[in-house]
Amino acid sequence: MIPATVLITTLNEEKNLPRCLSALKDFDEVIIVDSNSKDKTKEIADRFGVPVVPFTWNGVYPKKRQWCLDHLNLKNDFVFFVDADEFVSLELVQEIYSLSFEVAGYFIKGQYIWDEKILGYGLKNNKLALFNRHKIEFSVIDDLDIKGMGEMEGHYQPVLKPDHKDAKLVQLNESLLHYAYENAEQWNNRHARYARWEAEMIKRQAYPKDPNVLRERMKAVFRRLPCRGFIAFLHSYIVKCGFLDGCAGFQFAKSRYHYYKQVERALKNGHVSSNKVAH
Repeated sequence: MIPATVLITTLNEEKNLPRCLSALKDFDEVIIVDSNSKDKTKEIADRFGVPVVPFTWNGVYPKKRQWCLDHLNLKNDFVFFVDADEFVSLELVQEIYSLSFEVAGYFIKGQYIWDEKILGYGLKNNKLALFNRHKIEFSVIDDLDIKGMGEMEGHYQPVLKPDHKDAKLVQLNESLLHYAYENAEQWNNRHARYARWEAEMIKRQAYPKDPNVLRERMKAVFRRLPCRGFIAFLHSYIVKCGFLDGCAGFQFAKSRYHYYKQVERALKNGHVSSNKVAH
């Protein structure tokens, strides 16, 4: 078995959970941490033999992921945070099998699935998702009064603990498949919330530093640039060759344009409109 504990944080994920859990049989331990779901999350977990730990956020830090690290009795030093709408491919499982687990953590890219098409190009997120829980933690930041994230840590990386600042981080080659897009309404509403949160984070300069120095510099520059929506579109569609994914690649790149236009608008006047996705 892979010597890592997979942690899946859920809230009403009955649609995605069977697909997610079906790919995790090679891991030594799998735990679902659930925020009082009203659907069949618990029944699905029972069917796969996966324990469910209830979680109710008290409105302060730690938020949900760090709470897992602080309070759960885990079998392994390494944890692997997998979202319910993600799928661990066989190729990624095989790469993880080959790891020494002697470093502090591993970055894993997320490969988007847009309208049922796996995007081979365009933007890919990159998360420090597999790491040693004794060496890495999620920062406490000034966002408790910002609407948009609630109980979950926002879109920033966990960081090396003070006693492990020189620990090594490694990039994996294989990707997590990310079924992020369900329908236009859910995508739009979710990203409108994210945009309001991100704009306020930029105003407060509240983002923790990315553990990757180069990426931290690039993010710092990008947050100061004008026309971020247009730049994000060009990056995904042209620089990252999203045009090779056809219509789906264009629509995904266009969604990045709309998202950062909302962030820009919120930075100017505090208001974010619908993050429209064209079809």
